[in-house]
Amino acid sequence: MRPETVARVGLLAALYLVLTAVPPFSSFAYGPVQVRVSEALMVLPAVTPLAVPALFLGCLAANLAGGLGPVDLVFGSLATLASAYLARRLRHLPWLVPVPTIVINALVVGTYLPLVLGLDMPLWLSWAYIAAGETVAAAGLGLPLLFYLRSRPDLVALLRGRPG
Repeated sequence: MRPETVARVGLLAALYLVLTAVPPFSSFAYGPVQVRVSEALMVLPAVTPLAVPALFLGCLAANLAGGLGPVDLVFGSLATLASAYLARRLRHLPWLVPVPTIVINALVVGTYLPLVLGLDMPLWLSWAYIAAGETVAAAGLGLPLLFYLRSRPDLVALLRGRPG
């Protein structure tokens, strides 16, 4: 990869980390009911393939900062990687771009999070909480971001590292 490409990936990863792990965002990014503002960025693979590794790395760093342990570090980060990959595949169907993020995180994170946090709660409730938070972030915040970016070819070119 070219240094400029590595820098773009690094900047997007850092943005994900900041929007998750830095106050005030961190106050509602970790827990049984969570809204990670950073999950709005999960629409970025629809505009640039660089977002796929960037979001994975950003999530990995955010999960490390969150301190919930190796299960969250591995499975939460892999859920983000799978979601980002599928979002990239759905780039021609913009209204569906947030769906993998919502579904995968609800099922994966919603399954292990009560165990990691030591909570006694029904699995369906954990799935619902995570799905609700992901819907707010990935669809509620992410879709307007996606449509805004799609209306601004100059910003998309900047994200991709190509002259606009």
